[in-house]
Amino acid sequence: MYRDPSDVNRVASLGAGPIGGGWTAHFLARGYDVNAYIHDPAERDALMAVVETGWVSLTGLGLALGASMDRLTVTSDLAEAVEGVGFIQESGPERLEIKQALYKRLGEIVPADVVIGSSTSGLTMTEIAAECETPGRCVIGHPFNPPYLLPLVEIIGGKQTDKAAVDWAAAFYEVAGKAPLVMKKEVPGFVATRLQEALWREALHMVANGEATPEDIDIALKNGPAPRMAVQGQCMAFHVACGEGGMATNLDQFGPALKWPWTRLEAPELTKELRDQMVDGCNAMAGDRHFRDMAAERDRKIVAVLKAVRDG
Repeated sequence: MYRDPSDVNRVASLGAGPIGGGWTAHFLARGYDVNAYIHDPAERDALMAVVETGWVSLTGLGLALGASMDRLTVTSDLAEAVEGVGFIQESGPERLEIKQALYKRLGEIVPADVVIGSSTSGLTMTEIAAECETPGRCVIGHPFNPPYLLPLVEIIGGKQTDKAAVDWAAAFYEVAGKAPLVMKKEVPGFVATRLQEALWREALHMVANGEATPEDIDIALKNGPAPRMAVQGQCMAFHVACGEGGMATNLDQFGPALKWPWTRLEAPELTKELRDQMVDGCNAMAGDRHFRDMAAERDRKIVAVLKAVRDG
C-alpha cells in the first residue's frame, strides 16, 4: 500500500515554529526536497530563522549528498504544500480543534498512500484524526527539541491507525537519519517526555523546599548523569555500574532505597513564590546573554557530543 521509504525524495513540513522549522532543516540536510507550509506569509521570516540556525549545526555534523537549502519551497497554500510529496510531517499549534480541522482537510486532498506524522507532544492521534477520512495512515512522530539535532522520534498510532503505517513511519524515519522508537501503547507523554518530566518535577520540589537552586540543579545534571546518558541510558548505566552482577545486583542491594522518601511522586503546587524562584534563578544564570546566543551555544555543544558518540 505504501511506497518504499527509500523512494521518498520530497516531503512536506507543516508549521513555521521551532519544531516545524527544525524538521524542515533536518529534511533538507538529509537531501530531501522540502515543501514547507506556513499558515500566513508573514511567518516566512520566522521559519527561515529556524532553518538557517539549524543549518549551521547540520553543516558541522555533515550534510547528505545533494543537500541544499535551495531545495526548499515555502508556501501558504496547503494543497500546493502537499502536492507530490511522499511523506508529511505536521507541526501545527497544539490545539485540538486546529489539528482536527487540518487533518480533516489533509484527508480530503492527500492520497491515501501518503503517511502523515504529527509532532504533537500532548495530544493523541485518536483525538487528532477523529474527523479525518483516512485515519489509517496517520501516526504520531514526536521529536525531541531541537529536531534538527536530536535523533529521537517516538512513534505511535491511534485507535484507527493501520499497523502498516506505523511500521512504514519507523522505517522512513530511520532512512531519514532519525532514531525511531515505536511505542507499545498510546499514552500521554510518550517515553522521553515522561522521563524528562520526572526530572522537572523533582527539580521543582527541591527549589520549593529550599534544598537547591536552579543553578545547583543544572550543575548537578551537567556534571553528573547527563554526560553518562549520552552513551548509556538510565537502565544500562545502573546495569554496568554494578559490575558483573549487573542489574540484579543493583536491585537486590539498592532496591530497598526505592522506598526512601526522596521522591514526592506528585508535582508541587506552582505558587507565585516557586514561580519567581525559578524565573529569577534562570535569569541569573542567563545573565545578559540573548536566547539566540544561548541556543547557538547549545547547538554547538550538542553537535560536539553527537560527533564524539558517532565517531567514538
